[in-house]
Formats: sequence, C-alpha cells, structure tokens
Amino acid sequence: MSALRRARFTDLDVATLYALLRLRVDVFVVEQACAYPDLDGRDTEAGTWHCWLDDAGRVISYLRLLAEPDGATRVGRMATAVDRRGEGHASRLLGATLAGLEPPIVAAVQAHLQGWYEHFGFAAAGAGFVEDGIPHVPMVRA
Repeated sequence: MSALRRARFTDLDVATLYALLRLRVDVFVVEQACAYPDLDGRDTEAGTWHCWLDDAGRVISYLRLLAEPDGATRVGRMATAVDRRGEGHASRLLGATLAGLEPPIVAAVQAHLQGWYEHFGFAAAGAGFVEDGIPHVPMVRA
C-alpha cells in the first residue's frame, strides 16, 4: 500500500523533489500538451506543503497546498501517474489532505473534474475561465 507523505520545500531531499516535479511535468506539460511555467516560485514559500503518495519509492499521486494572503488554503497541481489512475489514489490523497485543513479551501480545477471535487465538498465559486487552453472552474470548500 502507498504511504502518504507531506513536507515543506526545505525538508525535501533532491531525489524526492525531482520525482514530484517530474510527475507534474509528465501530466501537465507533456500529457496535456500545455507549455506553461510550472516552476512558479510558490513551491519554495514557507506556507507551501507538498503532499504525495509514495509506493515503494515512487511518487504516484501529488498535490500542492499554498497559504494564500487572505488566509485561505489553495489546493493545486493535483496529478496522478497515468499508469496508476483509476485505483483511487487521487481520492485518497485529497481526502486525507483535506481532513487536516481549516476552511476556506480554494482551487481552480479543470472543468471536467468539477463533479469529482464536489464529492469532497467543493462548490463552484464564480465563472469558469480558460487557462493555458484548458477550461477551469474556481471552487471553494467553506
């Protein structure tokens, strides 16, 4: 069974950081054919948490938590390895991560995943928008 991990940037070893970033690039840049600046400067912020599932030393699912200036926590960069999808890893990771957070929790989710996020208590919080050619919906868990 995969193990849930959580760390600040300064606590990540080089190999783990590489694995986390590689999964993000594999999913968002390569699979979704979306050239965008994944390294946005927020990974290193003091209020950022990197959360992932580790299966025998392999990162199989990941998400990033950001502390927003207004006090909200932002969930983002949620990704699961293509060969491990459909096994419930993303649900397990998000569910376990949300259990320890105080609302409000915000996210800008890809529109086709809106219903999935609603199962975790998120609701649409504004008009949809297109980011890097992909429709998104702002959501909040109050």
